Amino acid sequence: MKRVLITGAAGFLGSHLCDRFIKEGCHVIGMDNLITGDLKNIEHLFKLEHFEFYHHDVTKFVHVSGKLDCILHFASPASPIDYLKIPIQTLKVGALGTHNLLGLAKDKKARFMIASTSEVYGDPLVHPQTEEYYGNVNTIGPRGVYDEAKRFQESITMAYHRFHDLDTRIVRIFNTYGPRMRLNDGRVIPAFMGQALRGEDLTVFGDGSQTRSFCYVDDQIEGIYRLLMSNYSLPMNIGNPHEITIKDFAEEIIKLTGTDQKIIYKPLPKDDPMQRQPDITKAKEILGWEPRVGRAEGMRKTFEYFKTLSKQELEKTEHRDFTKRNKK
Repeated sequence: MKRVLITGAAGFLGSHLCDRFIKEGCHVIGMDNLITGDLKNIEHLFKLEHFEFYHHDVTKFVHVSGKLDCILHFASPASPIDYLKIPIQTLKVGALGTHNLLGLAKDKKARFMIASTSEVYGDPLVHPQTEEYYGNVNTIGPRGVYDEAKRFQESITMAYHRFHDLDTRIVRIFNTYGPRMRLNDGRVIPAFMGQALRGEDLTVFGDGSQTRSFCYVDDQIEGIYRLLMSNYSLPMNIGNPHEITIKDFAEEIIKLTGTDQKIIYKPLPKDDPMQRQPDITKAKEILGWEPRVGRAEGMRKTFEYFKTLSKQELEKTEHRDFTKRNKK
């Protein structure tokens, strides 16, 4: 039985990865400091013989007894509200946390994967974004703490791959959505759906012409799993190439939720990317992967999940307004 360590296990993607590797017959060790994760995402796994959980901060020394076949490093704040609120921790988990886990992978001779992001491309000057594009990133802007943490992760991972011959994978994740997202994390989909459920007008930043490409979580997990099982060590985009403007997306949400809210416009946050669309040629050719779940189906499933949340969870949602924070 393969033993797999997943950091960020109580988060959105981390919890779905735990489910997938349990389904594949692995012994899963979840690790999370719960700074943004939530135990309710994995509480259904606690009764299982082949799941264990460590409440631990990976920026500190990481020890796991016994063999490890794979380490998936998915611990990191991933939303603007989170990484603008805890910028130092975001940088530390990208730098110190990745270094600690690479050392553990080297010691255990385990395959190592990091969760990188489309944010390494910054506000791109190339569209769609291919893996060969180096990006257009403001290193000292408010978003730089997240962007540079991820770019450093990629660099140190490739250094371990080349210098120590470590078996590594780098997945560049584009906007992903689905059940277990936090309503209060500031990302587009939970922000819009939370506002719709509370009867508020939908907030669009800028004029709404900026684009995103949304991938349903089941497709994302399948792509991540296939990349881990492949022999490809360079970065690979995993995301849905179907692009939509934020304004059009807000109108879709209003139609989906059956509400009559208006769209209101606020200033665009600093360095917010204007275009986001993955080129997934490599994923198609090397992994035989491409998204299967259409946006209408995925959004319906996600909205059904958000409707099950309690009134208290809806009311504690943070308003997605970055303008004051970005002026500091």
